[in-house]
Amino acid sequence: MKIKHIMIQGTSSNVGKSIITAGICRMLANKGYKVAPFKAQNMALNSGVTFDGLEMGRAQILQAEACKILPDVRMNPILLKPTGGGKSQVIRLGKPYKIVSYKDYYKMYEENLKIVKEAFYSLSEEFDIIVLEGAGSPAEINLQKFDIVNMKMAEIANAKIYIVGDIDRGGVFAAFKGTYDLIQPQYKKLVKGFIINKFRGDLSLLKPGIDEFKNFCDIPIIGVIPYFEHNLEDEDSQNLFTKKNIKSGEKLLNIGIIKLPHISNFTDFQPLENIEKINVSYVTKLENLENNDFIIIPGSKNTVSDMDYLLKNGFYEQLKNLYGKKWIMGICGGFQMLGKKIIDSLGVENKGDIEGFGFIDMITEMEEEKILKRGEYLPANGFLNNSIQGYEIHHGNTIINDRDVIDILENKGLLVFNKKNRIIGTYLHGIFENSEFLQFIFKLFDKQVVINKTYNELKEETLNKLADLIENCIFGDLIND
Repeated sequence: MKIKHIMIQGTSSNVGKSIITAGICRMLANKGYKVAPFKAQNMALNSGVTFDGLEMGRAQILQAEACKILPDVRMNPILLKPTGGGKSQVIRLGKPYKIVSYKDYYKMYEENLKIVKEAFYSLSEEFDIIVLEGAGSPAEINLQKFDIVNMKMAEIANAKIYIVGDIDRGGVFAAFKGTYDLIQPQYKKLVKGFIINKFRGDLSLLKPGIDEFKNFCDIPIIGVIPYFEHNLEDEDSQNLFTKKNIKSGEKLLNIGIIKLPHISNFTDFQPLENIEKINVSYVTKLENLENNDFIIIPGSKNTVSDMDYLLKNGFYEQLKNLYGKKWIMGICGGFQMLGKKIIDSLGVENKGDIEGFGFIDMITEMEEEKILKRGEYLPANGFLNNSIQGYEIHHGNTIINDRDVIDILENKGLLVFNKKNRIIGTYLHGIFENSEFLQFIFKLFDKQVVINKTYNELKEETLNKLADLIENCIFGDLIND
């Protein structure tokens, strides 16, 4: 039998494509296959930095980890990062290209197609199997002529397509049938099966529907995956509106993350959500802010615009009132907001200047060149016992003139601290993945928090459980013809 590449598509966004792709990657890697993930085009505000200093989607970084390999920008050759106003920053092979409107982006179709084809062919020469992931739905008939991520990519890869549907939201059989009917005729031969995801309850009650579905569609349902609570990163920021992290029993710490309109890299906070007795919430209402012990202003893809949002919606005044009383931390764009002013004379994000909170005597000036760094950073001034890891993704250059601010790392201005005024600021993403830094935070609140497993240990454990679950719930052979 001949091994073929496979592709996971979905009836819509947020049906579980990324997580199922990661699970299949780990399942195949555990079987000894040399496997790699691939998503031709990803639209996301969660990105990471590879070890060679290039930017790619966090979902594909997780999938690479599931494959037990290092992330490579060829796995996500085009990344679109929405900046607001109907525009996105286009990242090509890990490097910023330009900010364009969606209409202008589609004019770049041929050159983008060339980039993704070359990236895929290059990867496929090095691996036994590529597990591709689609985007949204292949049945978006208004976008099919511009497609480089769904059916067109499956054709290029000659991949077997499996379409995932979310039964938890209802209407999964109609979603399967409708999606298949709207797929262009030349691509239907590539579709080999449907996978029901997020099933709760008795499978025997679902089986009659699976059998009856054969009367409506020639493509079989080849798997039913139960609803699986996991601690892996979520790619869709829309889920932050419904995300709940309330834990029963004693609560040692309440952490509130302000849900900015252009929030980015909210995957930074997954390690916090995994810790018992720590409650994490995403704050959208002003009245909920003060209920938290620790307030975090997260990263932003449009820092100037989000600072304006905080000003107009009362958060600015409320945070000013809480200054020195509650611990406040800013990460990346949130760090820039802690200063006196953000200057964007070049229009890198949103042309103009805006006043910051003034919690730290510093000024940030936006620059066209994007800083992309990943590294291990040595401690300074005795606050940490060991080095920590993280990565930077930002356009701003920040000058700190504050004598009361102390560097926690040897790299000046990368992670700073003012105990008197209860302020922490950093440019490092992924900082909460470090148990060393987590314990530093808990000590600020005189809390003894036991971390039984590191974030990476939990992630590995979950990927293996997910791989086993998928293997037990798929009825056929995914990869062999």
